[in-house]
Amino acid sequence: MFPINLDLARLSVALVGNGQATLNRLRQLDGDGAKYVTVYAEDPIAELVDQAGDRLHRYLPNSADVNAAAIMFIVDLPPEKAAELAAIAKAVGTIANVEDVKEYCDFFSPARVTRGDLMITVSTNGHSPRLAGRIRHAIENWLVPKWDQRLRELSGQREKWKADGADMQQLLKMTDDYIDRRGWL
Repeated sequence: MFPINLDLARLSVALVGNGQATLNRLRQLDGDGAKYVTVYAEDPIAELVDQAGDRLHRYLPNSADVNAAAIMFIVDLPPEKAAELAAIAKAVGTIANVEDVKEYCDFFSPARVTRGDLMITVSTNGHSPRLAGRIRHAIENWLVPKWDQRLRELSGQREKWKADGADMQQLLKMTDDYIDRRGWL
């Protein structure tokens, strides 16, 4: 596995499913700033209809629809439909995640903790999402909200050091010294 963070404000996302889990994923995508989300649902729950608005298509995507997306999330569909959509995604080069079906996933959504721009993720590569969630909860208790301010402070300081001509090695040492002097870690 190779961990990356994707800018969902720049990539097209297809979300496929009908129920509460699909609604939860859509809320997460919306909260993460995803701009180009298309929702496909044959029989959506009322809350999903409301959240999706004009992004909702009341059918499962065809190969052209899947091809138009960079990323596809398949949620709460029967296994045979999920497998078929995962195969279409593979054929057209769209990366896909079939929730809780590891063998059909090109990527996994990690459990995460955010404090502003600071993000810590936990992944079990699909082996135990519950364990990842439990570890995330432990990190949430440790990573207090003031870490967002600390990151902004450190970022501003780093920009000053760069403007003063610090190279990468110097930036590393100055950052460590800054963190250590403040007792952050």
